[in-house]
Amino acid sequence: MKLKLLGRLLSASSRAALIAGLTVASVAVGGSMAQAQDSDGFRPLFNGSDLDGWHARPHFSPIKFAEMSDADREAKKQAWMADAEKHWTVENGELVNDGHGAYLVTNDDFRDYELRLQYKTVARADSGIYLKGTPQVQIWDYTDQGKFKLGANKGSGGLWNNSAGADGKDPLVLADKPFGEWNDVRIVQVGARTSVWLNDKLVVDNATMENFWDRKNPLFVSGPVELQTHGGEIRWRNVKIKELSADQANEWLAGKGDEGFATVFNGKDLAGWTGAVDNYEVVDGAIRCKKGKGGMLLTEQQYGDFVARVEFRLPAGGNNGLAIRAPKSGDPAYQAMCELQVLDNTSPKYAKLDDRQYHGSAYGMAAAKRGFQRPVGQWNYQEVTVKGSTIRVELNGTVILDTDLSNVSDYMAGRPHPGKDRKEGHFGFAGHGDAVEFRNVKLKSL
Repeated sequence: MKLKLLGRLLSASSRAALIAGLTVASVAVGGSMAQAQDSDGFRPLFNGSDLDGWHARPHFSPIKFAEMSDADREAKKQAWMADAEKHWTVENGELVNDGHGAYLVTNDDFRDYELRLQYKTVARADSGIYLKGTPQVQIWDYTDQGKFKLGANKGSGGLWNNSAGADGKDPLVLADKPFGEWNDVRIVQVGARTSVWLNDKLVVDNATMENFWDRKNPLFVSGPVELQTHGGEIRWRNVKIKELSADQANEWLAGKGDEGFATVFNGKDLAGWTGAVDNYEVVDGAIRCKKGKGGMLLTEQQYGDFVARVEFRLPAGGNNGLAIRAPKSGDPAYQAMCELQVLDNTSPKYAKLDDRQYHGSAYGMAAAKRGFQRPVGQWNYQEVTVKGSTIRVELNGTVILDTDLSNVSDYMAGRPHPGKDRKEGHFGFAGHGDAVEFRNVKLKSL
């Protein structure tokens, strides 16, 4: 049977909001699918009978779509819907495309989730799964010699639109089933961190998915799932998703590659820490800066090159920092290699800061990308890698800062940072009077 697609109007979000990592689209639709979940927490995205919960869009930049006028967006929607109606059908509980027409896009956006589906396709077909509105988990004919130069012989499941040589671009193993058989896909995406299993074989292992639409910026913080059509019949079924809570997402990130890390906070007291110990307390397994207090709480051990992992939770308007290669005294923003801001970016009182003062920034020297914090009151997961003069900050699965401080010559307010070339120092927290909390603090020397 032919289907009537449900359209949606992308909000007139500015390009700046999109590339800052905000949601690809906010939607207003009618007749959304019921949110019923199975015992494992998954809910269906395709109900087996119609396209409730979906709309149409071809390969088209969501950034450009947001920049269009309301009238032009509406015209595009209508044209895409009319096109898709010619090429999509439902047969025996399967979503079928003839290899042509606009793609199908979920009305809902997703941030951190596990997606499962099955597909079956034909020889010479070339398809894929867009995540957060971005191409793509590749699906194609692994026997098509004409595409071996593109990597088809390596099989499906890779993040094909990642840069050449980047992790995840090519699948780790060839896992495709013969034509005529159903393939099982499992995808876990937390931030930009993406893992893919094809037919129970791991083909992408926690790789960073790049933003095809704007490679200078990270993958959007959230967006829709999109089923691509391209050159041959493809059938989809059992399409379902489980959204991950903040704690589940953090647990997933913490469980990837934990070898070699040492816990430096025991969850009970401040043994092993020095500095402004009296200005911090341990509450429910977390280090908390006492409200109205501050100063540096530092590890007794010093570190040169290292990786730090920490969860933090901000109160409204909260302000703290991570002291990197800090001395035992002085202002870490200037006397340490740097202070990495820990800040509630959403607070109105911080609306007019210098870009180098927002969360994750090397204070006063290098600005981090914004838009990737969890809502105030939720725990965030952050990983910091320090090698030589370089520093990399990954927040909730998305890289928000990757810089070489040796190249910095333009300082906020013209104030130099004499500590930025330090080769070793303490790690810790730089309180500024707010009850910011930290837990699960782990470090690994490199």
